Amino acid sequence: MDIMQIYKEANALLEGHFLLSSGKHSPFYLQSAKVLENPKVAYELAQSLAKLIQESKIQVECVCSPALGGILAGYELARCLGVRFIFTERVNGEMTLRRGFEIHKSEKVLVCEDIITTGGSAMECAKIVESLGGKVVAYAALANRGICKRFNALKTSDTTECKLDSSLPLFALGDFIFDTYEATNCPLCKQGSVAIKPGSRGN
Repeated sequence: MDIMQIYKEANALLEGHFLLSSGKHSPFYLQSAKVLENPKVAYELAQSLAKLIQESKIQVECVCSPALGGILAGYELARCLGVRFIFTERVNGEMTLRRGFEIHKSEKVLVCEDIITTGGSAMECAKIVESLGGKVVAYAALANRGICKRFNALKTSDTTECKLDSSLPLFALGDFIFDTYEATNCPLCKQGSVAIKPGSRGN
């Protein structure tokens, strides 16, 4: 499955000047909502991701995603894995579990995002899961920005910026390795361009 081609066909690979959730700037942005608005495509992507996880023999009893971006990807993945789905969300800036959702003691939980950049939101979600007695067994995403090392993949960039627990596998359908810049040293800013954030936070 050519994940980059799927994003291009959905007009979900944006070019411009963007502010990422990590705080960095980039000339590219992945808008997963444009891909996942098509239920057939969402199912096919989740099915391919579920196959990778099942082939690894890792046991998963629940999928948990950080809102908002991970909800559609996480729900479809849970459906393909045949397990329940829950999500965490921010309240006053802090990730929390609400809406009557519970974590069962020692429940094996996979944390799913649409895109993994540094993995910061996924780690916040994982900490909530483990604080409530669950056991995080892996991370998953439709696509990986290449900062974190993908399971059984050699392509990776600066892993020192990855916030995920390196002892756990990260499953994704492919890597998108784009240039990123510190906000204080962004060549696009120096050209007079202003970064925008088209994602679920800040817009």
